[in-house]
Amino acid sequence: MWGAAGAVAAMMTAGEAVAAPGPPARPHRGGRAEGGEMRGVWIATVANLDWPSAPGLSAAAQKAELIAHLDRAVALRLNAVVLQVRPSADALWPSSYEPWAQCLTGVQGKDPGWDPLGTAVAEAHARGLELHAWFNPYRVANHTDPSRLVASHPARLHPDWVLPYGGKLYYNPGLPEVRKFVQDAMLDAVSRYPVDAVHWDDYFYPYPVAGQVFDDDDAYETYGQDFASRAAWRRDNTDRLVRETAERIKEVRSGVRFGISPFAVWRNASTDPLGSDTAAGVQTYDDLHADTRKWVKGGWIDYICPQIYWHIGFAAADYAKLVSWWAAAVRGTGVGLYVGEALYKAGDPAQPAAWQDPAELSRHLDLAAGHPEVGGHVYFSAKQVKADPIGAMARVVADHYQVRA
Repeated sequence: MWGAAGAVAAMMTAGEAVAAPGPPARPHRGGRAEGGEMRGVWIATVANLDWPSAPGLSAAAQKAELIAHLDRAVALRLNAVVLQVRPSADALWPSSYEPWAQCLTGVQGKDPGWDPLGTAVAEAHARGLELHAWFNPYRVANHTDPSRLVASHPARLHPDWVLPYGGKLYYNPGLPEVRKFVQDAMLDAVSRYPVDAVHWDDYFYPYPVAGQVFDDDDAYETYGQDFASRAAWRRDNTDRLVRETAERIKEVRSGVRFGISPFAVWRNASTDPLGSDTAAGVQTYDDLHADTRKWVKGGWIDYICPQIYWHIGFAAADYAKLVSWWAAAVRGTGVGLYVGEALYKAGDPAQPAAWQDPAELSRHLDLAAGHPEVGGHVYFSAKQVKADPIGAMARVVADHYQVRA
């Protein structure tokens, strides 16, 4: 999620967005059209961002903190939690494929003494909350030293699968064996637990880092020669991951939805007339090799939750314009639309004046309500839901969540 937070550093002017006609209407598959709006919160575990509050807590303390997040969601009349269960090619359940997550004990591969994902699913469902299992497909580590991974880590057993870039380690999306492995690793959780959805964030190919090259030359030479460009080959690799995962989820557990929360700008209209009236320095199609619009138009996924992490009226990427663009993108596709909301910006002194106003987020919901395609909102993240320094979340609840969904 942090990629979206910082990806508009470079901005330029953009032209007008042009809406494309959608395919014939299909039944809504986002899971919320008939059953009420989505009111979700992300619980990030990477680097102990939200939970556990620190590595190495006792199993009882970890569980107590998790339960507190769930109880808070209920108290605020939310109805879904999006729990990060595979933060860095490691797992918050006894995985058959990958080691225990470092965020639990401070030592990757060390058994925490309980089953966090199994507990989370049971406790969420007991409270009437959905549990969306949030996976990161390709990130291996927030450093570039494989020796710091546990000896049994697949990235150490298959060093040819891994590439360093931008101070991190990634699995190479261009290798078919990597694509199969990461699917197997994620679907292991789906086979074990009755999760309500598989959820991905904005990380596919890594965000561009100035002066650095993602060195997938060997894979491109082996697998990419039938494509017009390396970018087209990379997009096809991401398309394959999405399409194959969608198909396999349905085979593993019927009724589990598949949702993706991308960086909110597919392309700027100055790049592509089908794009949004924005001037974002990052475009998912071009820079992350993720054709998010294609996945929606093709009905490959059940819901999309773009991270529209800017305020209303922001010149380079206006919340209002992006909500309108995404509403048009999903119209007639049957794909659900939820809006990712930047609660973490509310009250942050480094943010523009709009984010110092406790009513900014509530205005987002007012605006989105004018688009019937918007089926709800998800807030980043649980730590800010708890702290709520200027009362922005409290204002949303008072204005919009007086009745339980």
